[in-house]
Amino acid sequence: MNSNFREYLLKTTKSSACLELEVIQALWSGYGKISRYQLMDSSFETVVVKFIALNQSSEHPRGWDSQFGHNRKVKSYEVETHWYEKWAQLCTDKCTVPSFLGSYSETKDQWIILEDLNKNFPLRKYQLAFSEVKVCLKWLANFHATFLRKAPTGLWEVGTYWHLETRPDELKKIEHKALKSKAHLIDKVLNQCQYQTIVHGDAKLANFCFSEDGKSVAAVDFQYVGGGCGMKDVAYFLGSCLSSSECEMYEQELLNFYFTAFKKALQSSTINVDLEALEKEWRRLYPIACTDFTRFLLGWMPSHQKVNDYHLGLMNLTLDSL
Repeated sequence: MNSNFREYLLKTTKSSACLELEVIQALWSGYGKISRYQLMDSSFETVVVKFIALNQSSEHPRGWDSQFGHNRKVKSYEVETHWYEKWAQLCTDKCTVPSFLGSYSETKDQWIILEDLNKNFPLRKYQLAFSEVKVCLKWLANFHATFLRKAPTGLWEVGTYWHLETRPDELKKIEHKALKSKAHLIDKVLNQCQYQTIVHGDAKLANFCFSEDGKSVAAVDFQYVGGGCGMKDVAYFLGSCLSSSECEMYEQELLNFYFTAFKKALQSSTINVDLEALEKEWRRLYPIACTDFTRFLLGWMPSHQKVNDYHLGLMNLTLDSL
């Protein structure tokens, strides 16, 4: 461990000593790691440290190496640090995120110290019961309600890791001519929606941590948090945990659940918003948000399992309507 960071960690957590217990995961493309540290004589038994080494990246696992891609990742870590420093404390217990404890940087190395969610949210799931899908949708609804109409200062102006402007190489690879020709129009429709919020930007199942009883969740990984329509997160999340047939079968029930939770979350808000108009706009944008992500996949990895009958069907309907 870097000795200067070690000193910062001990001072920040008021610890006498620390020990790296485990590497939770490596960061994408070799940009660092996320570790759990045990602390001695501190009010924190353990903390999670995200170590980002921007000069140690290796080749992209799918061959997408470029200076453009590297710059996107550098910005994503800057955004994530800013999110935890300036925004995360605005989240309520209805959309829990790890508490920010500190950040430290030295040359091209950076560390983010976060609350260890394992105390209250110890489970990571790879498959969900239907009730657990709704638990995650409830988190998203509360998150989007919390940040409705807030300008994404210091975050991505347009959130999500697949945003068209940040993915020109993938756009060039698309073989579907109609999708390729209308990609910018799809992007424009989403970006110019009347009701904007802040989106998580990578709301896949792997980024949710569950309580023991499965009735509540917290979310992590805010590299691509930024402005946008809430349907981007919803479309991406449902595609991450449901099959093609399940998406088709439960689409309306799950969207109904999301909007019910969203409206409930806004009941105590001072924001004056026409909820019927918002719901009408976002429901119309749901298939467009699905198509926007399919656009990314067809340029990045056309054989991906998420390129399925359900999403291709929504894509064709969207292309016909634009």
